[in-house]
Amino acid sequence: MTRSPFPRLAELPRFPLAHLPTPLEELQSLSSLLEGPRILMKRDDQTGLALGGNKTRKLEFLLGDARARTADTIITAGAAQSNHCRQTAAAARRAGLRCHLVLGGSPDEAPQGNLFLDQLLGATIHWTPMERRGERMGELEEELARRGHRPYRIPYGGSNEVGAVGYAVAVQELTEQLSSLGVLPDRILIASSSGGTQAGLAVGARALGLSAQLLGISIDKGERDPVPFEEQLAELASATALRLGSPGGFAPADFHLRYDFLGGGYGVVGEPEREAIRLLAETEAILLDPVYTGRAMGGLIALVRSGEITPRETILFWHTGGAPALFAYTEELHSGKDAER
Repeated sequence: MTRSPFPRLAELPRFPLAHLPTPLEELQSLSSLLEGPRILMKRDDQTGLALGGNKTRKLEFLLGDARARTADTIITAGAAQSNHCRQTAAAARRAGLRCHLVLGGSPDEAPQGNLFLDQLLGATIHWTPMERRGERMGELEEELARRGHRPYRIPYGGSNEVGAVGYAVAVQELTEQLSSLGVLPDRILIASSSGGTQAGLAVGARALGLSAQLLGISIDKGERDPVPFEEQLAELASATALRLGSPGGFAPADFHLRYDFLGGGYGVVGEPEREAIRLLAETEAILLDPVYTGRAMGGLIALVRSGEITPRETILFWHTGGAPALFAYTEELHSGKDAER
């Protein structure tokens, strides 16, 4: 009998939410336009839950854990156009749980894109300054407990060792698809922000012997942050591997990040994002989002044009979803005006 790469996976509670496996597609038109590498795309924008996205994989394990702990209410936080919050609201409804979202901003935000979907899904929204979201989640958890509820708190992006399991497991799905195509990528490129997707992929890649470089395009972390992002990823990956009973012991040097595509900052749309979104729509009829995948694809395009990624390579771009946010950024994307949300 073949030993499982994840010995403890069967012990972990899971609540099915995603349409799996998600497609693996080749982007021949984009590759031809760039005169560049062979480009594959893992379509986690197609996970199915309330217009899809990568958080659905994490939420299968997070909601499974919440239900195992007999929670009746989910709490999480994000920006006004948070893809994570939209998928969490949907997952909670699917599981029959209440959902409270702590959003950074003010209630005068127009209900467009993800925010509109949060409301449509029946989430209770609490507005707070961006820098107080974590503190407000703690206060809300205490308030709900005093009122007799059983709250379950999910961190930003679902990025803890419970949620990151979803992306460790996703590597097994990917390796099976790659095997059927007879191809191995040189690099897997992802948008990296809260860290759970990249950390989980690192755990899965080590357990399954996938040698491709995991290259994260930082969406909001700076190279000189007080706690280096690589340290955060190593800690999270090690905890995730321990949870799965897989090889762990990750160090910061195990993680590859690029910080040179931050542009004007989180949620600020610039020309690289606009170009990437337009090129993917026009060449492949694939929609990217203005905050995460648009920035990460802009990074990929820049690395190809600079020659850092060579035409001989095979690149896998992991599409983490987020298209609903496009509808909240129509002015910036159409007019070429930089703006922050």
